[in-house]
Amino acid sequence: MLPSLPRTLIAFAVVLGVLVFIHELGHYLAARWRGVHVEAFSIGFGRPILKGIDRHGTEWRLGWIPLGGYVKMHGQETPEDASPEVRASWQEGRTFHGKSVGSRAIVVAAGPVANFVLAILLFAGLFMTIGQPVGGTGVGAVVEASAAAQAGLRAGDEITALDNQKVNRFEQVQRYVQPRAGQPIAVRVLRDGAELTLTVVPEMRENAQGKVGVLGIQGGAARFDRLDPISALAAGTVQTADITWQTLAGIGEMITGQRSTKELGGPIRIAEISGEAASLGLGALVNLMAVLSVSLGLLNLFPIPVLDGGHLMFYAAEAIRGRPLPPKVQEYGFRAGFALLIALFLFASRNDIVEGGIGKFVARLLG
Repeated sequence: MLPSLPRTLIAFAVVLGVLVFIHELGHYLAARWRGVHVEAFSIGFGRPILKGIDRHGTEWRLGWIPLGGYVKMHGQETPEDASPEVRASWQEGRTFHGKSVGSRAIVVAAGPVANFVLAILLFAGLFMTIGQPVGGTGVGAVVEASAAAQAGLRAGDEITALDNQKVNRFEQVQRYVQPRAGQPIAVRVLRDGAELTLTVVPEMRENAQGKVGVLGIQGGAARFDRLDPISALAAGTVQTADITWQTLAGIGEMITGQRSTKELGGPIRIAEISGEAASLGLGALVNLMAVLSVSLGLLNLFPIPVLDGGHLMFYAAEAIRGRPLPPKVQEYGFRAGFALLIALFLFASRNDIVEGGIGKFVARLLG
């Protein structure tokens, strides 16, 4: 087995590389479909370490900074923003800005959609090979004098719903309980073939993410059932939708203060998690890749200028108004969106360093 650091770096490069490639491939294929010439397809930024031109005239690049990628559309600039020399080089009918607002929206939305499709296929692949976890909300053990014990939960119970919200994996139980310390939760369980509802008030505990609620239970072992291709695709779609909703709910809880923003992570934390997943085997790494693909697709759909969602927001306004928003409005929007992304990146990186493995390593040195 590879040492920790090389394994982490390789896993990070593979995970991020695949996710970015699929995202940009979505833009590329949609652009080709809508008749837009693609000038460049790059994985990574900065000076290319590898490049080549295909028969369609697209230059494929591999940049030395592996933190993203881009697809350069022909005529992506508007006529007002382009110099006379650039305008003279445009190929009639193949420019991005010359397409209808609907075609431009399709090209922009195709990147996030590709990430959701990738997640569905990866989950489906796992369910066909390793199997879909079943019975993942069974209670394996109950800690004595814990909130769960006081409420009457027993080992062998299977949790089916929390406050009437169905759950089918132990991680869902944890995510629901953690931001609800001190708040009563109606826990529906299946016991000896009969359903009953218990009221549990999670205890408050301190951990790396701040104050969280805990029940005091351990999950039971889940079994894995292999699915046929059709069932696996259906289950992969449900799993992707479930993770999308959980992510949105988690963001909402951070905004309202129900959940600690210390959970927000950036590239360093992704690298650390990738290394940990790689150490657990290919299945764990593929599962992580699927989850991160959902996150990348969802993040890019947020209505923040600079992101795909911001462009779609401008296109929606253009469709309603019958003409694009004034250039100044778009310029100020992109500036604000860029500033917001930089602030989020710095905050997430700060969490990575202070709350992650680097911070713990430094704390041990100083301690």
